[in-house]
Amino acid sequence: MKKYQLLVYICLSSFFLNASNHDLVGYWHNWNDVNAPYIQLDQVDSRYTVIELAFATPVSTTDMTMQFSPTMVSAPTLLTQIQTLQSLGKKVLISVGGATSTIDLSTTANKSAFITSMTAIINQYGLDGLDLDIESGASILASGSVLSPSATAQINLIDAVKQIMQTYRITYNKKLFLTMAPETAYVQGGMSSYGGIWGGYLPIIHALRDSLDILQVQLYNSGSMLGVDNNVYNSGTADFISAMTEAVIVGFNTSGGFFFGLPASKVAVSLPACTSAAGSGYIVPSVVKQAIDYVRGMGPNPGSYIMTSSLGYADLRGMMTWSINWDAVSSCNGFYSYADNYQIIFGTPTAIEASAYNHITCYPNPFQNQLIVRNENETTTLHLFNYFGQEVSSYQLSKGTQTISTTHLPNGIYHLKTGSWNASFVKQ
Repeated sequence: MKKYQLLVYICLSSFFLNASNHDLVGYWHNWNDVNAPYIQLDQVDSRYTVIELAFATPVSTTDMTMQFSPTMVSAPTLLTQIQTLQSLGKKVLISVGGATSTIDLSTTANKSAFITSMTAIINQYGLDGLDLDIESGASILASGSVLSPSATAQINLIDAVKQIMQTYRITYNKKLFLTMAPETAYVQGGMSSYGGIWGGYLPIIHALRDSLDILQVQLYNSGSMLGVDNNVYNSGTADFISAMTEAVIVGFNTSGGFFFGLPASKVAVSLPACTSAAGSGYIVPSVVKQAIDYVRGMGPNPGSYIMTSSLGYADLRGMMTWSINWDAVSSCNGFYSYADNYQIIFGTPTAIEASAYNHITCYPNPFQNQLIVRNENETTTLHLFNYFGQEVSSYQLSKGTQTISTTHLPNGIYHLKTGSWNASFVKQ
């Protein structure tokens, strides 16, 4: 039995470390807002790994020639800033649409204009990819079935993205990075009804699933939604995160046919940076962490939704927020608090796990034969739980810095907890 458990731990550790690269995705405003001011692109917090420029928009509702021009700096300056981010390993994408733009590719002329103009924007700024944040228009209205859409506008959008990607591959000899940020009605809403906005993105996601890098459904500005257990869940809760996230991983039935889920490595949890950033759906960081830990199989269930997978999804891709600009405002729940929470949940290459809610710091992560813990509180007990939720060790922590021997622990994923602080670590 012990040999079997060790093998499980080693496999899980290898999977967790190598199967997924995590991303923090953020939208960047190409405008100045008194409440969420403009940020120079090359000054974005370094924890954001995918930056999506908001937005490329059409000339009009009938002319799908897409436009994007920097509003606060010159085009050459923006290009230099993009190149600076890329030199640091970041991906910079152009996002299409947004809340106020209608995208309609019902005609061949509009399809052609969309392809030509989006390709030109990508080439002008040397961008890494394309994000579909289309929130209105015939191109995202469900018709036919999930596997076979019938609306010309939707078929043309799918084909347009494929052509843009093909041209990019030929030009740059690499894949165009592709993300999508639909609202919940257009995705999970397909469980309750299929047609119009309900499930409208499902044919697009299905047709482009092999090319899609990250699906980041907006878990905000949303009404209540069905989960795959046929129960209703409300936005702004831990249950909404776990139910909506698992739905797009395991797939679900619609009256337009079955939507086959995506690998967890292509799914990000998407939330507003604070209450001011969206009309609804904000969740405090501690609850976000509890929910994502549960989804990843690294923590207890913080709500009532019970996932179909008891092991969870350790390779969940990461998190997305609207927006970087809001996250950078100190009055928006603290200066870069969303990025802080991402770092706490998913760690970084240096992997110092720290909580904004107490005074515990623990590193390195991954670890081998020891952990270093700094405790700025009074004496407390640190509990270590294995991947299956069983407590395997506990340590008395005095105030100050101390080294904990972990030579007796087999390789694997561990959850550390003391008081309100908790974090996931890997021994290798």
